[in-house]
Amino acid sequence: MAAKTAVTRAKHARAGLATRAPLDPTTQAMLLRQLYLALFECRKFERALVIATQALELDVLPDVLHQDAARAAFAAGDVDAAVSHLRSAARRGPASRRSFHLWTLGSTLFLAHRYPEAIAALSRAARWGQREKPLYRAHLTLARIAGGEEVRDLAATIDDLAEAPCGQGYGRFVLGHLAYAAGHWGTARRWLEAFVKRVAVGKSAMTIALEPEVHMARATLKKMASN
Repeated sequence: MAAKTAVTRAKHARAGLATRAPLDPTTQAMLLRQLYLALFECRKFERALVIATQALELDVLPDVLHQDAARAAFAAGDVDAAVSHLRSAARRGPASRRSFHLWTLGSTLFLAHRYPEAIAALSRAARWGQREKPLYRAHLTLARIAGGEEVRDLAATIDDLAEAPCGQGYGRFVLGHLAYAAGHWGTARRWLEAFVKRVAVGKSAMTIALEPEVHMARATLKKMASN
């Protein structure tokens, strides 16, 4: 877990998995997860998905491992597999993490332009959410706009998220696109640029996982720059 590079992480994980000593399921699952992370960071997404699936067989933190599998599947271009794993994460995870899994499902469907399904998942996330509720509600609004719905109180939705702690980080991606939809391009530009900059200096696995959002943010910035 403290490895400085993906190669070193994979080396240590494989050494642990190859030990002749008996491994309890939790230790084995955690070693497999480190190998998964190393493969993901090296962009070996299909292989990472195989490892995540193997880890799932151990039935240790299944919702977390379904999230891992979904991330690898989506990066590999298999949207249906990613959606299936995220639905499983929402079913198998504890109630305290259900809203997060539903939001991740909704955001994945949103990126895949499957807006009716995204709206359904994000609606459930918004109902279950607690501290992250402003983010889930705002993302739901963004999905409705993308799906062609007429949305009221857009300014209030933007204000609620901007004032909440969850308006930082990923929230800037949502805020930027809501501001763009509202016609506030200067504000949209600041939020989207801040999102792109933050992702660029983040951890490797997260930077790779957020590439679709960065691509969308840059496309929106380009549209504003050309008008």
